Amino acid sequence: MKQELFENNPILKLSFDFSLMVIEYCEQLEADRKYIISRQLLKAGTSIGANAMESQNAESKADFIHKLKIAAKEADETQYWLLLCKHSKRFPGCDLLFVKLEEIQKVLNKILHTATTKKD
Repeated sequence: MKQELFENNPILKLSFDFSLMVIEYCEQLEADRKYIISRQLLKAGTSIGANAMESQNAESKADFIHKLKIAAKEADETQYWLLLCKHSKRFPGCDLLFVKLEEIQKVLNKILHTATTKKD
C-alpha cells in the first residue's frame, strides 16, 4: 500500500481510519452475538473506503463520479445500521462512529459537488 496516497488524500485517509473503527466495533458486536447487524455494518462501513480507493483508478470522470456516488450510498447505508445500533437495547455505544461518518459524508459531498460542477 502506498502510504503517501493515504497521507495526501483526505477521503482515503478518513475512510481507511473509519473502516478500522468499524472493524473494531463489529468485533464487539460479534462478541455480544449481534451477528446480523455486525455483518451488515462491516460490509457497508468498509465498502466506503473500498469504493473511494477504486475511484482513484477511474477510467473517466464519469467513472470517478460513479464510484464516489457508490461510496456515498454505502455511507448512507452505514448510517442506517449505526442508527439501529444506537437505538437498540444492549448495543455498545457508537457515537464516535457517527462523528467520523459525518466527516466522510461531508468530504464525499464536497468532492462530488466539485467533480459534477467543474468543466473539463
